[in-house]
Amino acid sequence: MILKGKVWKFGDNIDTDAIIPARYLNTSDPVELAKHVMEDADKDFPSKVKAGDLIVADSNFGCGSSREHAPIALKAAGIQAVVARSFARIFYRNAFNIGLPIFESDDASVKISQGDVIEIDADGGVIRNITKGETYTAKPIPPFMQELISAGGLIEWTRKRIKAS
Repeated sequence: MILKGKVWKFGDNIDTDAIIPARYLNTSDPVELAKHVMEDADKDFPSKVKAGDLIVADSNFGCGSSREHAPIALKAAGIQAVVARSFARIFYRNAFNIGLPIFESDDASVKISQGDVIEIDADGGVIRNITKGETYTAKPIPPFMQELISAGGLIEWTRKRIKAS
């Protein structure tokens, strides 16, 4: 799987409340959540983000509560993947459960800038910064997690398995 898009850059410790503020958790509608994604980190983000964009962040992305709304809001807003130095474990699992690819890379999180265009080879764990002509490595996504992403998340993966049996 190859992903290519424009980067939105965020720092350390972007918590789930910055990704989707608690005041919007009275809905689980992905379209409604997308209208408020990242607005506490960048108030204009929901109106600027485009389908196919990518987020690059520093350490501990998705820390805070275990709300599944956070990766749902990102995916619904059109974010096709997140690259960070590290992820909170519950966000990591929730992201794959809803089919949002995430990649851990020290170099990429430091060297990629806002507005850069990058290309991610999910199978090989290679991130190419097309804007700067640089290449970084990321931890490749394990095969089972790739299956979850391809299926659209854990629920869709399970539905397909049940139909196949």
